[in-house]
Amino acid sequence: MSTKFENISYRIRRFDPERDTAPHWEEYRVPYTPGMTVLEGLWKVKELHSPTLAWRSSCRMGVCGSCGMLINGKPRLACNTQIAELSSDTVVVAPLPNFDIVRDLVPELAPMFASHQALMPYVIREDVEEREHPTNEFFQSAHELEHYLQFTYCIKCGCCMAACPTFATDALYSGPMPLGQAHRYNSDTRDGGFAARKQMLVGEPGPWRCHYAGECSRVCPKGVDPAKAIQLMKRELVFDYLGLHKTKCPANVAGKPTDGKRRDNIPEAPPHTV
Repeated sequence: MSTKFENISYRIRRFDPERDTAPHWEEYRVPYTPGMTVLEGLWKVKELHSPTLAWRSSCRMGVCGSCGMLINGKPRLACNTQIAELSSDTVVVAPLPNFDIVRDLVPELAPMFASHQALMPYVIREDVEEREHPTNEFFQSAHELEHYLQFTYCIKCGCCMAACPTFATDALYSGPMPLGQAHRYNSDTRDGGFAARKQMLVGEPGPWRCHYAGECSRVCPKGVDPAKAIQLMKRELVFDYLGLHKTKCPANVAGKPTDGKRRDNIPEAPPHTV
């Protein structure tokens, strides 16, 4: 879009369940400054025109994931989206699709987090005492970390869920965020919970409903690529069905050096500054 304009139009879908029977659109004009993000523009709308406008936001740095919304037809983070990067002189903002609306731009994300919780997104081990009251770290090499590191960058913003055509039509499907995070833990060498998660993954909530549209990965603001995680999960489940899945022995607790020497590749602590 051209940045020569002094003002910018915001077209926002509004809905207050206490007053409205259905969502409706309202339009506002706000002053534009170079570098303004969609989130900053929403604050201007709230300040100048509509104090009751509601949305979620927190960090303003693309970290917390709170400000996911539909911006000019694409699920994005409002704090990471600059108005100058949009292809229109009108900013069209709506709540994330595929979720119920709490109010205005606030989606009801509880179903997503319920599916996430059901797939046990945490390290599962038989040595519960060590997990709950650790005596030392679990050993993991840098190479082992690389197998799942990309999938740890998920900030649970819901953009992938809003873009997923399967989640839009199948209420039982867990969706890309919960499935991607289940694969993240299945790939973690410190975890031994594949068998437990498999009970959920083999059913309709699991990855088999995904037809690999890839929209979840296209809109992910952190480059997590949940579509890739889902396909890798399918492979592991097929290997398990064929008896080819290698049972993973969770990583052991890293032992303390017995010779008084530090392990390799562990840097010394920096000197005190105060």
